[in-house]
Amino acid sequence: MERLQKVIAASGYTSRRKAEELISSGHVSVNGKITTELGTKVSGNDNITIDGIAIKTETNKVYYLLYKPSGYICSLNDEKNRKIVTDLIDTKERIYPVGRLDYDTSGLLILTNDGEFANLLMHPSNSVEKIYKATITGILTPEEIYTLKYNLVIDDIKINLTKLKIRKKNNNKNTSIIELGIVEGRNHIVKRIFSSINHEVIKLKREKYAFLDLEGLKVGEYRKLNIKEVKKLMSLKK
Repeated sequence: MERLQKVIAASGYTSRRKAEELISSGHVSVNGKITTELGTKVSGNDNITIDGIAIKTETNKVYYLLYKPSGYICSLNDEKNRKIVTDLIDTKERIYPVGRLDYDTSGLLILTNDGEFANLLMHPSNSVEKIYKATITGILTPEEIYTLKYNLVIDDIKINLTKLKIRKKNNNKNTSIIELGIVEGRNHIVKRIFSSINHEVIKLKREKYAFLDLEGLKVGEYRKLNIKEVKKLMSLKK
């Protein structure tokens, strides 16, 4: 017997976090009965449906690394008819992005149909590092650099950057290119970090995710993660 949300995640339908939301909001039925209890346990013989559609309890697990272009949304569908990241990958499996990159942000994105794997990477306790390159307005002052390094607080929560490097300063255009590392996963977190010290992010790219980088890929291209990479990512669980 396994918890319902774990079974849904293992089926590749979505991540465990999203599965919990679907259960709580009454979208999931077990043997024809809507189930909203997150602690519900099910077996392989139970019929599980989401909005009336039966999930597959066994699926071929796939893992992709995509060089996301800007102008794509990290979703499975979009009511505004914007382009979505899954359109870029040729697969028959129902995959979804691990976390999100903003519509106007480019860079490294992992997509999979393995809910347990996705949940592991997104869970805050596992502190998976992401490296970003941000082009911002203005030139950082020594005081602002100090704040970023030692006194950065967003929503009353202190954030510790894992890396901070000024790659380039352009005094004529009054812009800077900053490299920073974070383990935070909150929405728009990089933009909010710079906004907190009154700098706007003009352009943003995620260059690394844990030990993975974009080497060998052009914008819009993707590759499958190999089994060694998948196992190394799974080993990040604490």
